[in-house]
Amino acid sequence: MIRPLTWAIFLLASWLTGCLYPRYGPQSIPRDRSAYSTSLADSWKEETLLNIVKVRYLDPPVFIDVGSIVASYTLAQNASVGGTIEPRGSGNVTLGGSVALSNSPTITYTPLTGNAYIKGLVTPLPPELLFEAIQNGLPADSVLFATFTSINGLRNQSVSLQGLTPADPDFHRVRALMRDIQVSGAVRLYLKENPNKEENPNKEPTRIITLRTKNIPPAVEADIAELRRLLRLNAETTEFELTSAPLPSSDKEIAVQTRSIIELMKDMAAQVEVPREDASRHRAFPGFETGQPLPGVVPIIHIRSSKQKQNDAFVSVYYRNSWFRIDDDDLASKAIFAQLMELFTMIEAGSDQTLPELTSPAH
Repeated sequence: MIRPLTWAIFLLASWLTGCLYPRYGPQSIPRDRSAYSTSLADSWKEETLLNIVKVRYLDPPVFIDVGSIVASYTLAQNASVGGTIEPRGSGNVTLGGSVALSNSPTITYTPLTGNAYIKGLVTPLPPELLFEAIQNGLPADSVLFATFTSINGLRNQSVSLQGLTPADPDFHRVRALMRDIQVSGAVRLYLKENPNKEENPNKEPTRIITLRTKNIPPAVEADIAELRRLLRLNAETTEFELTSAPLPSSDKEIAVQTRSIIELMKDMAAQVEVPREDASRHRAFPGFETGQPLPGVVPIIHIRSSKQKQNDAFVSVYYRNSWFRIDDDDLASKAIFAQLMELFTMIEAGSDQTLPELTSPAH
């Protein structure tokens, strides 16, 4: 009488285990990987937005990297049977069985710090890197607006503790022309090898920007002519040396100054729409306020604020009793925000020193 019950318990435990097992092991990788990827992306967006908002309030930005994620599953099963048999032939049987599943992920957090990382934050972005990004498809007008301080003396808008200073009008015209010329494929960046390499082997290759003048539509040809005039470039030259300087030394140079990552964050921070009471009480440095545009200043990003959370936001964070967000239908702000996150990946974050780590079991 007991043996069939024992088999019944065994079969029940095996059936429960069989129901659970296909959800774990190799079959769990697509589900877990997708879930962790989504969570990491969301947390990265929220951390980036939070730090932009903190900069507006002169609160130092802090970044924490997720060093590793270890997901561990444990599946345990047991079955038991017991009973008593009395002399008269009667008896009773006790059945028992259980299947237990536990998931114990361990996540390691690493603060991003050290000389290499800080240097990466405050060092101006390499001009050739930005022009290569333009050549590879990033919109020229957006790249120039977000990352350039000046080009051939034309100044972009700037940020200080006194607020935002509008850009030179011709700067906006130059970036619009660069976008039109980029779409036509008439601009290109390349490195020109040092002709005296044997005499001066340590000299870096010359960075050259070319403007094509043949086989282009008349409208693009007119744009190139206007660009030459605004940047005071030689009307006959097709190759221009790219230099890092406030002003060019000749009409055959394109001199640019670029922003660092932290400067780009400050520019975005000035355009966070802080609550009016925070601005009036000087809790944040001057810039955009909720519902108050600034004459002459072109927003690079729209970061809204409200007392209530908006569920349809692309990304939102809670800070100082307010919700700050980027709207999901604001494609321009989403694009420049994604561009900032891409630029972060170009920072040299590694160093030889041992950084503190926090390992947290996630329950």
